[in-house]
Amino acid sequence: MAIDNSGTLALLIDGDNASPKIVIGLMAEIANYGTASVKRIYGDWTGPNLKGWKECLLEHSIQPIQQFAYTTGKNATDGAMIIDAMDLLYTGRFSGFCIVSSDSDFARLAARIREQAVTVYGFGERKTPRPFITACDKFVYFDVLNAQAEEIDEAVAPTPQKLAESKPPAAKAAPKKVGLNKAARDMLIKAVMATADEDGRANLAQVGGHLAKQAPDFDARNYGFARLSDLVKASGLVTIERAADNQKIILVRLKEAPRGSS
Repeated sequence: MAIDNSGTLALLIDGDNASPKIVIGLMAEIANYGTASVKRIYGDWTGPNLKGWKECLLEHSIQPIQQFAYTTGKNATDGAMIIDAMDLLYTGRFSGFCIVSSDSDFARLAARIREQAVTVYGFGERKTPRPFITACDKFVYFDVLNAQAEEIDEAVAPTPQKLAESKPPAAKAAPKKVGLNKAARDMLIKAVMATADEDGRANLAQVGGHLAKQAPDFDARNYGFARLSDLVKASGLVTIERAADNQKIILVRLKEAPRGSS
């Protein structure tokens, strides 16, 4: 999916369905899409459940929104988020919304925002119901954000104590590579075929955009790869080359015509 770094975003977090452990990775991921000029987190701040969030709100300039639980067993937070999201949408100031929750109740909200030609980025656990995932333009899982946060921590200049305690690079475990299942392989094949020219070559960036349309949660990081180019190379389905007139452009071509594909 093409990313517009000039976008103005609204970040809405369901505090009842997200852990503060994701915040570093979350903010780094959102920076890839634009600038979050509105950052709000919703929940009942009078209880102990959100205690972990209180320590990082000021650091990341996230505004806590108090929402009392009116009835036992009912989540009033969802309603408050939805109302605020619609109010923000009607201002016409935002090119995208970032909704952080694993709750299927936000599926209709995401679909409604997209009806206004506004991009929706979803963030949640892998158990997030498919209706919410597919209602978003892009969906990123929490464990991917946590891994990204660890990379950011490693990139920060370590103190002498951390250097003494850290393991040598060779001792660090390599990211776990997960093979593509049949559904993912079929999506990759169809994406290459749909974007290929007469010679069968497809621009990898266009392939990625087509994959995002097929499945908002299709992300190379979900399979243990940092980039889409690494994933397609490991799949064994395509050959990879650079464009003759621009070495930055990666072209892929299926090694053989898939049977039964359309």
